[in-house]
Amino acid sequence: MGSGLARLLTAHGVQVLTALSGRSDASRARAAAAGMQAVPLEGLAQADFILSILPPAHALPFARSLVPILRNAVRKPLFVDCNAVSPQTLKSIAGVLRETEAAFVDVGIIGLPPQGDYPGPRLYAAGKDAARLISLNDYGLQICLLETPIGSASALKMAYAGISKGLTAVASSMILAATRDGVAGQLQRELAASEPLLLASLARRIPDMLPKAYRWVEEMEQIRQFAAADPAAAEIYAGAGKLYERIAADFSGAQLEIAAFDAFLSLSAGDPGE
Repeated sequence: MGSGLARLLTAHGVQVLTALSGRSDASRARAAAAGMQAVPLEGLAQADFILSILPPAHALPFARSLVPILRNAVRKPLFVDCNAVSPQTLKSIAGVLRETEAAFVDVGIIGLPPQGDYPGPRLYAAGKDAARLISLNDYGLQICLLETPIGSASALKMAYAGISKGLTAVASSMILAATRDGVAGQLQRELAASEPLLLASLARRIPDMLPKAYRWVEEMEQIRQFAAADPAAAEIYAGAGKLYERIAADFSGAQLEIAAFDAFLSLSAGDPGE
């Protein structure tokens, strides 16, 4: 997502800085392809906006790493947390940065990275300084103001991701269960007959999920925190996290469950169903 939004911004003439110390070769390649300019971590203080777009587990440590830099910056950039984190985690990040006196905005990203004719996701922004992001709409982004306190954009993101990625988890678990009991073909044909739109959606969602499952583990934990007032709901996402953790391990290992997904999604209505 970060490289996709950066590519959109650079295409509109925006200089995008990034810190790549300790990052993988793949991350460096994506940054270069998106037109980003690598700088030391302290160089990020030169920016007008710092858009934090990271795997959820890295969001809070990244904010902590910037505290001494932002504390000493004469001109404070606007810190924009765009991570898939719970409102509780978001407020912890804001608390860590409070001593720097940098303005803080909560953003929830909903949608896929920009690609082809698809313009990219909507960025829902909350907090008293959120209106400052509107200028980025002139450079390809889609900023939607919520006019609500920080935490609400993250809550919206958690609710949306809880539905979309939760449904993917439920469907994936049942596809694997049907495969284990030898009825995957029958399940596929019944979905094709009675829920063709759902089946078409799963045919897109599941292949997209497989290489990203490792990143969704922590996101399920963030959603579990978001849903913690409802123990039954929280348990659903704790289980989804364990499912994605297992799928991630299989994806980088034996790929037995990956093969089951591939077989299910490649079945046609005329296949024997075994």
